[in-house]
Amino acid sequence: MQLEYGESLRFQIRGGSVLHLKKALHSNPGDWQLYMLVLPAVVYVFIFAYIPMYGLQIAFKDYRSSLGIMGSEWVGFKHFIRFISFPNFWLIITNTLRISLYSLSTFPLAVIFALLLNEIGNARYKKTIQMISYAPHFLSTVVICSMLRLFLAQDTGVINHIIAMLGGQRTEFIIVASFFADMYVWSGVWQNLGWGAIIYLAALSGVSYEMVESARVDGANRLQVIWHINIPSIMPTIVIMLILSCGGILSVGFEKVFLLQTPLNLSRSQVISTYVYEVGLRGAQFSYATAIGFFNTIVNVTLLAMVNIAAKKTSSISIW
Repeated sequence: MQLEYGESLRFQIRGGSVLHLKKALHSNPGDWQLYMLVLPAVVYVFIFAYIPMYGLQIAFKDYRSSLGIMGSEWVGFKHFIRFISFPNFWLIITNTLRISLYSLSTFPLAVIFALLLNEIGNARYKKTIQMISYAPHFLSTVVICSMLRLFLAQDTGVINHIIAMLGGQRTEFIIVASFFADMYVWSGVWQNLGWGAIIYLAALSGVSYEMVESARVDGANRLQVIWHINIPSIMPTIVIMLILSCGGILSVGFEKVFLLQTPLNLSRSQVISTYVYEVGLRGAQFSYATAIGFFNTIVNVTLLAMVNIAAKKTSSISIW
């Protein structure tokens, strides 16, 4: 793959490695400012993403703060075996997968929303809809969970008021375990639908206007233009975003689950991230918690690779 920057900076990427970059830098000394702009991001990633990897070794040790990382006893896969042998292991994995797959099933909603927004001709109305849909994204997780608790309260919640008006029975949704996944997923859809559509709107802005006009001249209606032109044009973006979403299938967010969790819905709300918090921070079992987190990462990376390979074989679109 050949990349060009300006008229002079050229280098090749072959097999994921950058070749001739050093030569390009030496032959283009005036471009060093551009690389200085990237430097803060590189330093940030190195400090907060690569250096902490040194501490992953405590997953294979019985870590004691008095002995330090290097002085602690090496125990191999003891903590991984302990987690897999944990009586609630399958409950935690099932709850995590249930919420993750449920959230993943709502993936097309952002695409559909972007396609609908793209069809709005009135610019003022379109911007108003966008502003309203983007707004919830900027609310903190604490605020979202507080709103959920207020809306779903049995005696004072607006949802229960509507149910009572329709002749139904009031329910304390927050303590009913079977409703937990629904609360988590659909509140996430409401919060992130508009924000998630931004990348697809950006991709739709690159669709050839001449192609759309040609289709309309040939008699295509709006749905046909969307199906045969818009969706195929943004399909690479959709596939890449889907692959990235599958890569985090076991990474259910801790904050929201923890804030909505109660002793009565624990059978459906206990996920990997909350269990890591319980044994790691509250129980001070650092090696065990690190092993669980490492296990989670390995599964996510494996799923990411599998989905990427499948996407590459079926659609020739992939991350690598």
